[in-house]
Amino acid sequence: MSGGDGVTLLVIAKEPRPGRVKTRLTPAYAPAEAAQLAEAALADTLAVVRDLPARRRVLALDGSPGDWLPPGFDVVPQAAGGLDERLAAAFGGCTGPTLLVGMDTPQLTAELLAPALADDAWSACDAYLGPALDGGFWALGLARPDPELLRGVPMSTARTGAAQHRRLLGAGLRVRELPPLRDVDTPADVPLVADAAPHGRFAATARRLAARDRAAGTRSAPSTAPDTTAVDGPALTGTGPGAAVDDTARARTAPGRAAR
Repeated sequence: MSGGDGVTLLVIAKEPRPGRVKTRLTPAYAPAEAAQLAEAALADTLAVVRDLPARRRVLALDGSPGDWLPPGFDVVPQAAGGLDERLAAAFGGCTGPTLLVGMDTPQLTAELLAPALADDAWSACDAYLGPALDGGFWALGLARPDPELLRGVPMSTARTGAAQHRRLLGAGLRVRELPPLRDVDTPADVPLVADAAPHGRFAATARRLAARDRAAGTRSAPSTAPDTTAVDGPALTGTGPGAAVDDTARARTAPGRAAR
């Protein structure tokens, strides 16, 4: 096997149940609406992963699978502990080159992952890291999925991506970066990510909820203040002051949601 046919594709996700996912989208979105967005983002992600060449496709899931899960995935439960422990355990259950993505980047495409799935992807590279705009990371690929490369890395901060990068370099690995992406953490992220992938289920859900607001006359400008709360689930990204998020662009382009 060569290229993507020899790679395990790993998705880490939380069951999209109201009140358990995307809690940072509330109160601008009701818990049920936040869960709809989370389910749409997960479905878009899994659809892309399903169509990529892979030796194995694994979903490390906190919760139970639903009708959003396409065929072709091995579903394994997430381990207990912090996000670093859960990611470490997910990698520990894989062998050979393994590429991890989360559920918060529904704008994911095959082209974004192509460098890690090429025939020569691992010939001169030991790890791939996809930085997120808020300082975290949206993808991590390891030629040898060693759990110790993740344990103890501080997660859900504005420095998570940099800390993970340092961990990889400190282990003597040759690291290549994938293109940076914005993940869906706050209400202002929703229209920006939807615009980046306008034909997906996430974008359709975001448009439907926005249209409902317009019909009800409940639009308002989203807050652009930095959110210092922790990420509400198995996202791979950072949050808080200092995160590399273009709040000016958010305020300029994001149609708002009314607080509920």
